[in-house]
Amino acid sequence: MNTSADVSSEPEDLEHQADVARAQVDETLDELAGRVSLKQRAREAAAAVSSAASRASSRASPEITSLIRLDHSHVLSAFRRYRSRSSPARKRAIATHVCLALQIHAQLEEEIFYRALFEAGVSTEVLDKSVNDHEEMRSLIDVLRATAAEDPGHDETFARLIRAVIHHVAEEETVLLPLAEAKLQHRLRELGWKMIVRRVELLKPHAGEVASTAVLTFPVATAVAAVGACAGVWLVLRRLVTPDR
Repeated sequence: MNTSADVSSEPEDLEHQADVARAQVDETLDELAGRVSLKQRAREAAAAVSSAASRASSRASPEITSLIRLDHSHVLSAFRRYRSRSSPARKRAIATHVCLALQIHAQLEEEIFYRALFEAGVSTEVLDKSVNDHEEMRSLIDVLRATAAEDPGHDETFARLIRAVIHHVAEEETVLLPLAEAKLQHRLRELGWKMIVRRVELLKPHAGEVASTAVLTFPVATAVAAVGACAGVWLVLRRLVTPDR
């Protein structure tokens, strides 16, 4: 999918581009919700993380495909909050939150999910396509981080990032995740556990950033839930490394 098309920098055109991008996000979220309720995804993942925190066992972990779907829903929900007319502080917070989430998500998939699929016999052609999608997103993230929120280019790049992510999510949810549930059905919880533990390691240096940007990105209740989820994952690691007294 080509995300490098010319985009006008006129304010009216930028707002139109943002509206189009949000409409694409809404359509994608509606399609995802048609297959699995977004609220159900969040409830199931939260319950599984809580259970894993209390038992610290891969058997209590959510399946890796559930965690990936939840990541997709989280990022797409954040995309919906972005408005070109918002304050620079809020635009920067949303972009920072999204960029970190995508960066960590991509690394987790490449280190754990794609490797397991490769070992299960999935062709490198299929996996390389997903890795190339990640590289495209990383390039856009680099541009976005280097662009001031007041710059019209920030809105343009964010819209391009939305389109790239929508394309990747659609491919992954219709091809890779069903493939994983067929080929890795007996390893999904084990891999989910590995993803939880590795996520904690990657999130730890950014805990303050996650909390502060979540507050500006989402409504209060949702932001509290997001921060709480991070705390729940942290508890998993504490239980893992701290023996019971």
